[in-house]
Amino acid sequence: MTQDNKAIVYAAIAVLSWSTVASAFKIALRYLSSFELLLVASCTAFFIFLFTLLARKKWKEVKNLSASQWRWFALLGLLNPVTYYLVLFRAYDLLPAQVAQPVNYSWPILLLILLSLFAGQSIPKIKYVGMLLSLGGVVLISAGTGLSDKLEFSVTGFLLAFLSAFLWAGYWMVSNKRKEVDAIIALTVTFFFGSAYLFIASLWMEPVVLPVQALLSGMYVGAFEIGIPFVCFGMAIQLTSNATLVNQMCYLSPFLSLFLIHLVLGEQIVWTTYAGLLLIVVGIVFNQYLAPRLKH
Repeated sequence: MTQDNKAIVYAAIAVLSWSTVASAFKIALRYLSSFELLLVASCTAFFIFLFTLLARKKWKEVKNLSASQWRWFALLGLLNPVTYYLVLFRAYDLLPAQVAQPVNYSWPILLLILLSLFAGQSIPKIKYVGMLLSLGGVVLISAGTGLSDKLEFSVTGFLLAFLSAFLWAGYWMVSNKRKEVDAIIALTVTFFFGSAYLFIASLWMEPVVLPVQALLSGMYVGAFEIGIPFVCFGMAIQLTSNATLVNQMCYLSPFLSLFLIHLVLGEQIVWTTYAGLLLIVVGIVFNQYLAPRLKH
């Protein structure tokens, strides 16, 4: 198998994993609170990252991290996994999966705004077209829940889903300031701190014995939302000679996710969800691939 073929396989594993997690979130939240789900998922992801780090024999590089780098990852762990996933899981707890998932997926558009505000990167006028398309998709999805008497719309949940997109865009922006550190090392150390914070916080809560199905659902989320797809997607990017193709494969994930939401959760997918998600993806693709060409 060629390197490019291996990259496609790893990318496909990541995409298929991410496609299942919207349904997995809703199932796990039947048994667990948002905090409990995050505690189990974060610890699971940490051990996957740690295993990958040890398998790649990068432990010596961890010991070579400077004190400032350790402090940086300690702060980063508060953002992801702690704050980001607590907000995201609560949004899924309050919203239909078909609403929470695409709203959260709008983060690349929000990243443009954050880079403009905090990194001094001006937004080319042509990219406002993509931004309006994606934000229009978000509005259409939120408005479309009124078309079905089987879907309940929570304003709080919608705002949390939108906040989760901002938080992920912020995490992406600040985490790229430590590009000199290997990605798997960064993830392992960040999730070590995040899991530690969550474990310490749990000591102040009333002890509970989680049933087996609750633990398994939380472990699934940790493995297939965070651990396995992050590792596989990183390997795909390293192996491929066509990073654009690998990145484009990710756009399949939200559409596959809607199919599983209907099949597994039994949600009635209203047409505005499909149309809104399509607008979000078209806006992202427009800004990433077409806008740079039209600008010249």
